[in-house]
Amino acid sequence: VMPVADAVLDGLSALAELSDTAALAPRIVFVTHSIPVDMDEASGTDGHAYTRQHLAVADAVGDLVSRRLGRSPGWDLVYCSRSGSPRQAWLEPDIGDYLLDQAKIGVTGVVVVPIGFISDHMEVVHDLDTEAATFADRLGLAFVRAATVGTHPLFVAGLADLIGERAAQARGSRCGPGRWDGRCRGLRWRCWIRSPARRSRPETRASSACAWRRSTRPARHWGDRWV
Repeated sequence: VMPVADAVLDGLSALAELSDTAALAPRIVFVTHSIPVDMDEASGTDGHAYTRQHLAVADAVGDLVSRRLGRSPGWDLVYCSRSGSPRQAWLEPDIGDYLLDQAKIGVTGVVVVPIGFISDHMEVVHDLDTEAATFADRLGLAFVRAATVGTHPLFVAGLADLIGERAAQARGSRCGPGRWDGRCRGLRWRCWIRSPARRSRPETRASSACAWRRSTRPARHWGDRWV
């Protein structure tokens, strides 16, 4: 969440340099890959997990951006890279249709955020940087594409935490939730040795299991650990 929020804020600053008017009421456009509607309906145990998870992350990013800015720019979730049979329903709106609708209602600038992509591959460089940007220019919309998370240190650290958590669980160890957004700043990780004699005794060396708790001391940096 934090790396994406950083990218959004950078994008808003770039938009302000392009157009003073667009910066007054920018629209944040979160973009992810479209999939068939029936696939979304079947995703997750209760269905629609694909859209629900994207909306949850977009909402968390939007909230963090709003708190940093002191105001709440509007945002939407849209889709790109539709393929397959035109008779099969896919998730909408497509980013092109969305940009057209926004231009019709008087929006003058957008920050496009590829929230469903982690690197600048074809769907980003072609579908967004080329097709969507060219279409926005034709519509008279100021267009900025926010950076993907790529190798942002917080994103990479989050992946490392998740891998460590899953590995510990696979070994039958206890491990805390692998959350990696701003809410993790107050968390510390303590490693524990699991032995037949004393399974809950904290040690001063690394072990295969991790338990977590909230620390009363502020973290020196994200991902602080006790070992």
